[in-house]
Amino acid sequence: MNTIGSQSSPVTPDVWDQQEMRDALARREISAVYRLLRRHGVSQRQIAALTGQSQSEVSEILKGRQVMAYDVLARIAAGLGVPRGYMGLAYDEATAVRVAATSEAPHSEEDESVKRRKFLAHAAAITVGAAVFGTDSGSWASSPAQTPAPGRIGMTDVRQVEAATRALRTLDYQYGGGSCRDAVVAQLSWGQQMLGANATDLVKERLYVALADLHNLAGWTSFDTGLYDSARNHFGQALGLAKQGRKEELVANILYRMGRVYLHQDAPDDALKVFQLGQLAAQNSGSALAVGILCANEAWAYAKMGSDTQALKLLGRARDEFARANVGEAPAWAKFFDANDLSAMIGTVHTELAQTVDVKYTRTAVPALTKAINGFGEEMSRSRSFNLTSLSINHLLDGDIDHGARMGRQAIELSEGLKSVRTKDRMIPLQKEAEKRRNNPDARELAERVAKFTGSDSAA
Repeated sequence: MNTIGSQSSPVTPDVWDQQEMRDALARREISAVYRLLRRHGVSQRQIAALTGQSQSEVSEILKGRQVMAYDVLARIAAGLGVPRGYMGLAYDEATAVRVAATSEAPHSEEDESVKRRKFLAHAAAITVGAAVFGTDSGSWASSPAQTPAPGRIGMTDVRQVEAATRALRTLDYQYGGGSCRDAVVAQLSWGQQMLGANATDLVKERLYVALADLHNLAGWTSFDTGLYDSARNHFGQALGLAKQGRKEELVANILYRMGRVYLHQDAPDDALKVFQLGQLAAQNSGSALAVGILCANEAWAYAKMGSDTQALKLLGRARDEFARANVGEAPAWAKFFDANDLSAMIGTVHTELAQTVDVKYTRTAVPALTKAINGFGEEMSRSRSFNLTSLSINHLLDGDIDHGARMGRQAIELSEGLKSVRTKDRMIPLQKEAEKRRNNPDARELAERVAKFTGSDSAA
């Protein structure tokens, strides 16, 4: 196939670097891209031949019809010779360098609530129909030499992506997102080049799912390191790919994870909306485990809002769905949710209720958290840290300050070996409870240790 800039084309590659064209590509406004190409002397017939579209399709797009489907966008980019990163379709190596190296700060003046609404609208569109999440635009890093993309891929290539994702996810669980996020992004820089390779329909569908889960992990590790905009971007791309791969169970998992970002940001209303959207995908998938995960997290959102009736009802349903689930055959992205994690969620929800509704809920929280902590091995260090923190809070609420301080110290000692911003953030409520009891030397020492670990202020 001829590409723009070849001997048969009147357009040279520098056209893609002109600002007006770059802006149109970044927004994925294909109608604007086509109009600009026409301005550079490319005929409707040439565009159709290069992109594999009919002239009538090109005509409709020129008149303003939007192009949303990921595979169509990818085919247009490949046919015209557009650098994939310019359209945010996949992480090439240059994109990987930029994403891995930049912090969140320069990104956004947009209010967080506006971003949440935009993501929810995108997630709703993905869940009920085809849509693609637009990536951010901005300056691009100069591209280093890239490993050539394969011209054709088979199932073995896809299995390599899946194996890399499993290995990197193991590192995330044990050492925190900061231990592997850059490696995940680097893996994406290679894996997504495969989207332009030739493959059977079966291989392509599985590749969509594999890359969706890799983006899912990139979003999760970004979240764990406090890079919320990057997390949202990765989760958004993961949704589009999971939908392309027709994997509703993965769509549900991605939405559960994005909802967790909003819970962490103390936005339970928005979190609940995302969880409920995920619940639609979970039910469509027929996976009892996916439904159970969403129910447990919806319960957490209701607990944060102080609604114990709804929280307990959903926890009960989560237990029922888990009992029906075949955990042994769970996909890689859901294998974490075993009996230990269910106990952890029960303990977490009751810890939240003990803080928002009635201290009596510590009576259920303490044994559930203890069971989870005892069940988690070293490979789940971050989960153990979270649960030790929650257990410490419960003991402080119960008046057992000595035991609470001991659990809190264990949480800090474990978290010091993790590269996870979330472990620090999750200790802020513990610090507040310890501060309330500063007259007790154990509580005062705990408050000061947490403050030192998290870098937050402690009362003098």
